[in-house]
Amino acid sequence: MSKKTRKKSPKQSARRSTAKPASVRSPAATKRPASKTAKAAGPSPKKSPAKASQKAASKPLTDTASAPKSALTEGANAPAFHLPRDGGDSVSLADYAGRKLILFFYPRADTPGCTKEAIDFTRLKDAFAEAGAAVLGVSADPVKAQEAFRNKHRLAVPLISDEQHEALEAYGAWGEKSMYGRTFLGIIRTTVLIGADGRVAKISRNVRVDGHAEEVLETAKAR
Repeated sequence: MSKKTRKKSPKQSARRSTAKPASVRSPAATKRPASKTAKAAGPSPKKSPAKASQKAASKPLTDTASAPKSALTEGANAPAFHLPRDGGDSVSLADYAGRKLILFFYPRADTPGCTKEAIDFTRLKDAFAEAGAAVLGVSADPVKAQEAFRNKHRLAVPLISDEQHEALEAYGAWGEKSMYGRTFLGIIRTTVLIGADGRVAKISRNVRVDGHAEEVLETAKAR
């Protein structure tokens, strides 16, 4: 039998009948590649969490009537407190019974004004001791933030962590503030001098940092 007249085998016919026409493409081949713009855009980046020292330092004030107002006045008994401090210990008002005590309340650790204030009180620490007065710094920053603040600027006064605003509210250092037309609740820079008798001898609110530590020292010497 010649090649021209040779019959095709059933297997060959079956193979050709099942072959896909050249013009037909699989669904995968018809998909368009993702555009360069889509690839470049990608998922939106996640925002990094806020630092510990920046949490709960202030909050928006929706109802100005709800702003806490301290009734603390000069001559009143100093409110008791018991709070954690840098280094892992705790501090209470009772620890300073029979001694003069200065509490300086500052808005936030490691910010310019608060740093200068803490450095000034550290610089005059020995002078305060000669006047029979101890010095404590207080803010709502957590203990770790206070320790980082202390180490960075070599601060020598204890730094108190009052995250629940226990002493801040009792001493009137937490209240209504305004900035850039916005009203909110936050820490009011305040210094309180407590006499050896446990009574409030002097309250300074909305403190201006420059020269403030020196003024408090002179007041402590006179009381």
